[in-house]
Amino acid sequence: MAKVNAPAARDLASPPGHLYVVGTPIGNLEDITLRALRVLKEVDLVACEDTRRTRTLLDHYGITTPTISYHEHNEFTRAPELMIRMEEGEDIALVSDAGMPLVSDPGFRLVKLAVRHNVTVIPVPGASALVATLAAGGLPVEEFRFVGFLPAKRLARQRFLHELKGERALVFYESPQRAAETLEDVLKVLGDRPLVVAREITKLHEEFLRGTVSEVLARLKGKGVKGEVTILLGPPENGVERSGEIVSRSIQEELDESMAQGLSEKAALKLVAKTRGLSKSEAYRQWQSEKSSGE
Repeated sequence: MAKVNAPAARDLASPPGHLYVVGTPIGNLEDITLRALRVLKEVDLVACEDTRRTRTLLDHYGITTPTISYHEHNEFTRAPELMIRMEEGEDIALVSDAGMPLVSDPGFRLVKLAVRHNVTVIPVPGASALVATLAAGGLPVEEFRFVGFLPAKRLARQRFLHELKGERALVFYESPQRAAETLEDVLKVLGDRPLVVAREITKLHEEFLRGTVSEVLARLKGKGVKGEVTILLGPPENGVERSGEIVSRSIQEELDESMAQGLSEKAALKLVAKTRGLSKSEAYRQWQSEKSSGE
């Protein structure tokens, strides 16, 4: 009987490839690291949200590495496909259209698969609209919460904002079409707090609008909004936000009220800090400052 040759089996002893999570520019093509350029040249494949957009970046730097689409609509099937290629020894770079992948962008499914299958995941940090806004905003950001994109529908957005009361500082992304409407909801739910709206970061028409929510909102309504938007909402100043207005009360008054309801001084201070959107240490500092100024 003739012997049938079986297909050659893959060498299971060969080491798997690597998954590089690579940061790309958020606007200005110069905002990419030397390491990122080297990795994009050396990998076998670049998985990207929009192959045309990434190809523009690669062509700008003379990089000929092939690309493949990987976005929210195909990641369920594309992730396993890329996983197989890495298990066979290929190195793959994952990029988003702008900034670091997975920050309000697809990629989690692929990273999770790589970790599960013992494929090394290597971050290659790069530009980020979130970090750029925090750095240039001019508001206290020792503590902040990043929430990605807020819900698109108004009622859902207002409910979501209600859940964020007590947060010291908030950062989120928003579409230019909804920016003014979102700020109206922020004013209504969280009050007239310090605000920075960063627009077109690193691009030709980069702009930072600073002021209170009501002040920035008035400016946006008069000129409209164009380009990508990042919003930084600071903590309330000199009081607590209540239904769109600031109520001036001393920390001592709020502590006395809370302790009258049976809370210990420590628990009362923790509650006051949360209500004011402060860290516990900052609330304590302000409390001591109040006591010193009153002596």
